[in-house]
Amino acid sequence: MTQNDAPLSLADLRAEIDRIDEAMHRLLMERSEIIDRLVQVKRNAGAEVGSAFRPAREADMMRRLVERHHGLLPLDTVESIWRVIIATFTFVQAPYAVHADLSVGEPAMRDSARFHFGFTVPFVPHMGARGVIDAVAGSKGDLGLLAAAPSPSAGDPWWTALEGKGAPKIIARLPFVERADHPAGLPVFVVSHPIDDAAVREVRVYSLRVTGWSAAAGRAIPAFAEVVVAPDEALDGAALLVCLPPGHAVEEVTAALVEAGAGIRAAAEVGSHAAIHKVGEDGAAGRP
Repeated sequence: MTQNDAPLSLADLRAEIDRIDEAMHRLLMERSEIIDRLVQVKRNAGAEVGSAFRPAREADMMRRLVERHHGLLPLDTVESIWRVIIATFTFVQAPYAVHADLSVGEPAMRDSARFHFGFTVPFVPHMGARGVIDAVAGSKGDLGLLAAAPSPSAGDPWWTALEGKGAPKIIARLPFVERADHPAGLPVFVVSHPIDDAAVREVRVYSLRVTGWSAAAGRAIPAFAEVVVAPDEALDGAALLVCLPPGHAVEEVTAALVEAGAGIRAAAEVGSHAAIHKVGEDGAAGRP
């Protein structure tokens, strides 16, 4: 065995870890310098430094992260680190707060907020989805977290507040990297002011107002649609939040409802998000 082939000592291995830690820290500082230059370029170009949230770019970054990951380090740790990096540097570009509806369960919602946005971004709790939407609407670039499957007892079709042209819209669904044992697994929608230039259009989300709602109408909804139903007393019917995967149109859903005897009073797109990136038990990842 030559001197070059000799195994590294414990001190040598720790020195290697210190070297890597320093390199990571320096790279993060270098990233912050680039972000500062990016903000300056935007300002020099006369662009408003509003919300810096970019769901399309973020989804692409996270997909590449999952696809290249291997080794002993848990995916949970890697995803959380990158989420905090993205959220914090977004905050550095244009400060924002995260408003969250705690009525669906405070621990799960706080876990989701902290996992995806860290502790630098201010967290603002609300008891009710409408308060979150109102806060986002009245802000410059804040985000809102709303449960994708609210408690049936709540009976509040909050998504109808997203129907107007200038109203907040759904721009993301979390967790984006979905797996059975996700540490922040509560499905939530992210809402913000409309950001058409950076939106992901893979899954489109619609608000439908239906009269003549019945069990038959519920069964008639195509299996590809992910639907949340709440009573709509004004119509003596139901308000539906419908998520449609790529390749499907809202007309497929409305036609099925009409055939089942329901009436469509309103249909409005209230946002869109990236298709969820699913990870199986064997670690394989992909889109549904």
